[in-house]
This record gives sequence, C-alpha cells and structure tokens, in this order.
Amino acid sequence: MGTPIVSSYKRLLENVTNIIDVSGYRNDYIAKKLGLKPQNFSVKKQRGNWTPDELERLLNVVDNEDVENYLMLEHMRDAKDDETISYDEYKEIVNKWK
Repeated sequence: MGTPIVSSYKRLLENVTNIIDVSGYRNDYIAKKLGLKPQNFSVKKQRGNWTPDELERLLNVVDNEDVENYLMLEHMRDAKDDETISYDEYKEIVNKWK
C-alpha cells in the first residue's frame, strides 16, 4: 500500500533541483521565502537534504504553471508502462455498477 507513495516521494526528492530550475525563481528569492540564508539554501539544494516540511514549503513557493507542467510530464513518464483500459471498457465497468 505505501510503496507507490514512498516511490513518489523519493522521485520528488530526486527532482527538487530540476523543479527549482524550472520554476524560474532565483535561489535568493526562494531562500528568503523559506526563511533561509542563501548559502544554506544553496547547500540544501546541492545535497538534497530537505525535510518533508521544508519540501512542502518549497513546493508552495515555486508553484506555477511551468512547475505544474514539469510535474505532469514526469508523472506521465512514470505512468507510461502502466496498464490502461479503453473508454469502451471503462463504460462497461461503470454500467455494471448501475
């Protein structure tokens, strides 16, 4: 049950630097919003040692359309091998519930 959640969290941590870069915000701006000194932010960005709370705050700061598009693209890449069903198969399943 927890494996997909943990995998998603790990993937998010692996992509923090890319998310920051895609956001278009300057490091000093993000650091200020997070209440960190720019040097400390730079070290965290390099090492990737974000706490869950810091990661959540960071994502709230950099949230914009470019970041959303990047995250959606990564999600689609992760799901490319997932099993899917056709719309007709979906309709059959839904009709069985009625």
